[in-house]
Amino acid sequence: MSLREGSPVNTPRHPFRLNLGFLLPQDIGSHHDFPFEFEHLEFDESLSLDHFDGNLIVSRTPQGLLLQGNFSADTELQCVRCLKNYTHRLSWEMTELYVFKRENVDEDNHQLPFNAEIDIEEFVREDAQLDIPINPVCREDCQGLCQICGADLNLGDCGHREEADDDDIPLNSPFAGLKDLR
Repeated sequence: MSLREGSPVNTPRHPFRLNLGFLLPQDIGSHHDFPFEFEHLEFDESLSLDHFDGNLIVSRTPQGLLLQGNFSADTELQCVRCLKNYTHRLSWEMTELYVFKRENVDEDNHQLPFNAEIDIEEFVREDAQLDIPINPVCREDCQGLCQICGADLNLGDCGHREEADDDDIPLNSPFAGLKDLR
């Protein structure tokens, strides 16, 4: 991951690495906020985020430390209808529990390291990637491309609108021949 411009409360080289040792002697219910704000974040070649901001609240519980965060950022995606790049706003939450005792670790939580240093970079990256839509669309009313000439139908009609027959099946549809099988 490389960082450009901006930095949160932690070191710029590892902005998501938090030393939480100061919370261990605190009373149950104590918490601390960690605000994050970056102009640009890049997680290898798979994800690039702009205008990243968020807040992580770390709370002391009887079992360990509970991390709850809300994050948002912009990323560039390609619309599956018109194939143009557009900026998409991502917004996601994360919740992780780091327990004190090894015997309390299960598949949903983690053991707090001996040095109480936690790196949430992997959670931030994975949760951001999960918020990316499978079929990104630049806007709900995107008309896409003409199936005949490839013109962007958002810019105007290219004259190739599909004419439908009696059964409302487009004549140039690849499934038009199946209507005779009924």
